[in-house]
Amino acid sequence: MAMTNGYDVILEAVFTERTTNLSEKENVYTFRVRNESNKLEIKNAVEMAFNVKVVDVRTVNVHSKKKYDRYRGIFGKTRGFKKALVKLAKGEKIEFV
Repeated sequence: MAMTNGYDVILEAVFTERTTNLSEKENVYTFRVRNESNKLEIKNAVEMAFNVKVVDVRTVNVHSKKKYDRYRGIFGKTRGFKKALVKLAKGEKIEFV
């Protein structure tokens, strides 16, 4: 995938209680990324977008879940996505405003 900037791969940052604790204690930030991107592309995208040094990238494919719509009486499912946990070098930090 040809990347012009870091945001071609990174879709959004994930903010939950768990990811906030990870970023404060272990310097690991969580992003939702494109399904076809690999670890090397994710690393380069985060380094380019936030001007930080990435040490490690872990990826998780979050599968879709079945949901029941009680008003229409039909089953559907949520959309699956790929999540990346990015560990930064010591002393590096990403500020989200």
